[in-house]
Amino acid sequence: MSNLNDTKSNITSPFLVDQDAPVKTFLCVTTCVIFLYVNGVMIFTLRKKTVFQETSRYILFGHMLWVDTLNLFMSVVLFVCAVSRIFVLKNVCIILLAAAQSLYQIAVLNLALMSLERYVAICIPLRHAEITSYKRTNMAIGVIWMMGLIQCLSEIIIFYSIDTTNTVMNLFCSRTTLFRLQIYKKLEIAFTCVFFVVVTFVIIFTYASIAAVANTASCDKMSAKRANKTVLLHLIQLGLCAASILVGVIQEVIYVYMFMIFPKCLSSLIYGLRDQAFSSLFKYYFIFGLKKQNRCNTAIGGGKIDTN
Repeated sequence: MSNLNDTKSNITSPFLVDQDAPVKTFLCVTTCVIFLYVNGVMIFTLRKKTVFQETSRYILFGHMLWVDTLNLFMSVVLFVCAVSRIFVLKNVCIILLAAAQSLYQIAVLNLALMSLERYVAICIPLRHAEITSYKRTNMAIGVIWMMGLIQCLSEIIIFYSIDTTNTVMNLFCSRTTLFRLQIYKKLEIAFTCVFFVVVTFVIIFTYASIAAVANTASCDKMSAKRANKTVLLHLIQLGLCAASILVGVIQEVIYVYMFMIFPKCLSSLIYGLRDQAFSSLFKYYFIFGLKKQNRCNTAIGGGKIDTN
């Protein structure tokens, strides 16, 4: 019984080495709660209208919101554990790290899907409805989830089958503490490089293709211009994701805010506010419907969307 109590205390008791840990934790958690609320309102808005649930563009946007929200939550949990020096059960730690890594890679791959959807809408408009149907969009999301889970499943298999370096039950939860073998580092580098090269190629290809089509007389130049800005936004998002890998020398708090919290929140917010059909409803629900608004314009088909 005493051993069980010791185990519980090791899991829940923080070892505060950094005197500024409470301040860092408070600032990080407070900011994240605000961003989680914003993301939650956007997700709620997407669930209120059928058109948002059946159109491929909004399906992918909603998927990005869910992944970024979960990724943000996981990042905050790991950050709080790191700053507070909380010891975590080994099995719980591997689940947290695997989930965080998978969500990160899925978020990167989702940028490629969203760029391809804009490419089809502008460059192949006559087949857009066929290619980006509800079924095919969800199949594509399923594919990137399978791709995003490959690394974490490989790491879990290696950890429980051949890794004998971790014998303690409770530990400080981080990739360097848990995954000590060189094969983990090689896997991480390999998957990261492959995914970033593929997604970068897709985004640059779609951006160049849309820009080329925008110069033709048969194209809706306004739609093409907006699509190009959207793809450019995805390229910036990808750059921020890449920066989160390369900025190990940046101070801890700056790193967390600039490359973990803000990219997961601002990109979704900017993407949503740029869409007329979505932004009006989002603003209405964001203030709990306090500002009476009977109808709002939508960019889909030039119709109206009720807020009531």
